[in-house]
Amino acid sequence: MRIDPSVPAVAAGLIGGDAVARYSGNRPLGGAVLAAAGAVAGRSWLQKGPAVTAGLTAVYLGAFGASHPLAKKIGAWPSVFAVTGAATAITAAATA
Repeated sequence: MRIDPSVPAVAAGLIGGDAVARYSGNRPLGGAVLAAAGAVAGRSWLQKGPAVTAGLTAVYLGAFGASHPLAKKIGAWPSVFAVTGAATAITAAATA
């Protein structure tokens, strides 16, 4: 089974963006990592069509947005890992 390159890009963007923002103290830099990984993933999604691209973009950005209120309930890293797991699973299923 071949894994679409967008799957690790999604994971890298969500986890890496948070890690960069947290450990550098520079939130815009973390956002740049999130955006760069999203652009890499988006290039792959474009090959699947506009509906897949729109849907997976919403999943990616939704995961980022959902991690913030979820972090207040379960903690920062558990939240990031939870939303990353969900976003990568959806991405893998949609690009299979």
